[in-house]
Formats: sequence, C-alpha cells, structure tokens
Amino acid sequence: MAIGLYGGTFDPIHFGHLITTQFVLEQRNLDKIIFMPSHISPLKQDSTPIQDIHRLEMVRLATESNSNFFVSDYEIAKGNISYTYETLCELKKSYDAVELIIGLDNLLVFEKWFYPNKIFDMAKVVVMKRFTENIDTATNIYFDKAIFIDTPYIEISSTEIRERIKNDLTIDYLVPQKVKEYIFNNRLYLPAKEWRKNKTSK
Repeated sequence: MAIGLYGGTFDPIHFGHLITTQFVLEQRNLDKIIFMPSHISPLKQDSTPIQDIHRLEMVRLATESNSNFFVSDYEIAKGNISYTYETLCELKKSYDAVELIIGLDNLLVFEKWFYPNKIFDMAKVVVMKRFTENIDTATNIYFDKAIFIDTPYIEISSTEIRERIKNDLTIDYLVPQKVKEYIFNNRLYLPAKEWRKNKTSK
C-alpha cells in the first residue's frame, strides 16, 4: 500500500488543501493520504495556532466525505515539536511506501528541517508545484531528489480566512460548509474584543 503524508498547521483547513491533495492522490496513484495536524510546527514556533482540538476536528470534518482521506492525531497526541522525521519513523512501522507531500515553499527551506537527508531516505518527497511557479530561479541540494507535481493554482490561505473572519467577511467558497459551521459555532478566530463581549454577555 502506498500512502501520502500531508502535515501542517491547518489553521484552518481550506479547499486549497483538499483540491491539491486530491490531485496528488490521483497523479501518484496513492491508496490514501493521511492528513496530520501538527502540535507545534518546527518552523513556526513563534506563532500560536488555534487549539489542537479545533484544528483536528476541522480536518476531520473537511475530509470525512473522501474515502481516500484519513486523519491522524499522532503529532497532536505526542505533543512537543512536531518533527516530520519522527512521524515518518512511526509510520514506517505500518507502511512500507510513504510519500511525504509538501509545498514548494517548504522545499526551499528543507535544509532547516530536522534530519532532512534521513527524510529522503525514508520517503519519497512529493512537491506540489503550481503551474505558474518557476523552479529554476531558486533551488537547493534537495531539488534533484524531489518529485514535482504540477497542481492547480488555488489562491486561498489560512491567514486570509482568519483575517476575513476578524473583519466580518464571508468565508463561503473558501472552506467546506461543515468547517464554516464549526468555526462559527465555536466562535473561532474572532478579535479579542469580540471574545470579551461574548464573555460578558453570558
């Protein structure tokens, strides 16, 4: 069985994540893709995402209709910094063939990852590259080892979604309906003043 590992903060997960990974699933002929929300991203230790339980549940809601998409809470349950190398060590106990799915931005800084060379020894590294991105302008030693997949250009970011919520703008067509409902039912990503107002009104 060939599986794909797709990790990230997912704060929140959105259609861009889902569309591009479905494309990788088909192009790489994978049996399934495991979505794995991180507890603490090694390269984002200075930022604080929404609580783990919320990010995990949003990923579950977003992927539940796709029989090839699975969700793992391994990194969240393990706690501490979420190193991909350690996650791969765990996955290799159950799967012989693992493909690590990352974005081009991650490959550009891959030397900063924990044991980057060992990651390439343990898994095929599949890089999602938008049709419009030119990989000739900036490279490193890992570009020759990676597998590049041209994926659709989906201009959606989690940062944009959080900002739209803070500014009382719609997030329709950016996230699945169940994720949208979860965000608003749990009043996620609201400005601090809104939290204080809601707390005093109870």
